Amino acid sequence: MKNVQIPFTLFRQLVSYHLLDDYSCSDEICKGLEEKMDHLVNRQLYTQSKTAATEEEREKARKEYLDKKGIQENFRW
Repeated sequence: MKNVQIPFTLFRQLVSYHLLDDYSCSDEICKGLEEKMDHLVNRQLYTQSKTAATEEEREKARKEYLDKKGIQENFRW
């Protein structure tokens, strides 16, 4: 299993939410976890675009990565 690093502020908010029953920061926790998941997905797509077994898989992952990053079609090569 891989380890995932999160910012200290998000960790502190998670601790206060779960251990201290402080639900005031639930929106920030959701936003922080969504951002982290987006970063993980982007990293996975980038890695696939470089290391996939076939050229078609690499190209598919590259296009999906660039779409997620918001790179316009005319800036791609």
